[in-house]
Amino acid sequence: MIYENSLIKVEIEKSEIPWLKIFTQKDLKEFSECNQETKMEILRALDIIEKKMIKYFNPEKINIASFGNYVPHVHFHVMARFKEDSYFPEPMWGKIQREAKLVLPSFEEFYKELVKELEN
Repeated sequence: MIYENSLIKVEIEKSEIPWLKIFTQKDLKEFSECNQETKMEILRALDIIEKKMIKYFNPEKINIASFGNYVPHVHFHVMARFKEDSYFPEPMWGKIQREAKLVLPSFEEFYKELVKELEN
């Protein structure tokens, strides 16, 4: 986990690409169960993460997904996608298309910069 407050937490998904997950702190199954404050905090974090990924990594596309069939807890995946990643243009859960040949800036530095923005 790289960030949390009383409403949400942000976790790293280990991957060849920048991939973060935003979870609600409360154990809620559906987004519609979130109160307005929690919904707004999720959207605030999504916006910050997406913009920071675009600026820092310059990806081909940002993917945002929310489906919790295996983990029935409100959460969103935010992924920076690249033409050279192993799965592009398929989803990261899809069929491998190639061996990745990615050369990306430091994920650790990205996380440090991102946390500063989330804390504001």
